[in-house]
Amino acid sequence: MRQQIEHQTSLIRRLEADLVQAEIFERASAAARMGVWQCQLPSEQLTWSNGSYDLFGLQRGSEVARSEVLKSYSEESLDRLQRVRSNAIETGSGFALEAEIRPPGVGKRWIRISAAVECRNGEPIRLFGIKQDITEERKLLEGMRYRAEHDAMTGLANRTQFQNRLAEICEPGGPGGALMLIDLDGFKSVNDTLGHAIGDECLVEFARRLSVVCQSAELIARIGGDEFAVLFGPATRLQKIEGIAERLSAAAQEPMNCSGHVFRVGASIGFAFTEGETPTALFTRADRALYAAKAAIGAATFRGSSRQPPD
Repeated sequence: MRQQIEHQTSLIRRLEADLVQAEIFERASAAARMGVWQCQLPSEQLTWSNGSYDLFGLQRGSEVARSEVLKSYSEESLDRLQRVRSNAIETGSGFALEAEIRPPGVGKRWIRISAAVECRNGEPIRLFGIKQDITEERKLLEGMRYRAEHDAMTGLANRTQFQNRLAEICEPGGPGGALMLIDLDGFKSVNDTLGHAIGDECLVEFARRLSVVCQSAELIARIGGDEFAVLFGPATRLQKIEGIAERLSAAAQEPMNCSGHVFRVGASIGFAFTEGETPTALFTRADRALYAAKAAIGAATFRGSSRQPPD
């Protein structure tokens, strides 16, 4: 009898230790915004830890059906999940995936799913792994990517992003299109007489006007101090480019009101259509057209490359 009591006492202590460890794990995983999950095959029955429930905004311990959980995934993420999951079950290998979910009442989140497959006698019987909230990590990476590709002052694409996109449209078999270069006339005088802070305000306001006029463009970039570039798609024709250049020239000449200072600037514009050449050659043609516009009487005008597709 004594041995039986001691054995039962030992079992109780082990169970208590297991429960304590389980509670510690649940707290740790919740703090890390992650959860453990498993899915029985082929029944698709789910078993989740508390952290997984929290990720999807569901009541802990409630019954969850996979078909309902999948409704929280974005269309693109769901498609990728189904493909990698099917391949993992077929090959018996695991997978890792970052997915966008939008659970009702929770909002948009990004999660990282890590999964392994358990097989018995060569047949998959269980998927299991970890889900982790990586929303803040994604925001940080997206912020870093945005800063790497955009001009801090105007919010337009920067020279790096412009050069990458220019290379894409000029590569063999690329989509082609048109390049427009814009240079502000009289901007140096603004900096010299009113100061660089007013000059910066002027650039921001011109960038806004440029974005309004060139809404149909594929990319709008600031590539230098007062130099801007716009890339148009392959469907853009000469008549449209000329119309945009006219409206942009007029918009640039509208009075600037920066911190109470009212003044005017202008814009000289040059453009060129792709001709199966290198990015450097296309840029050179558009740049020559730009300087031809600057040299014109009165400036604040536009010129196009001599080679242009017919309307």
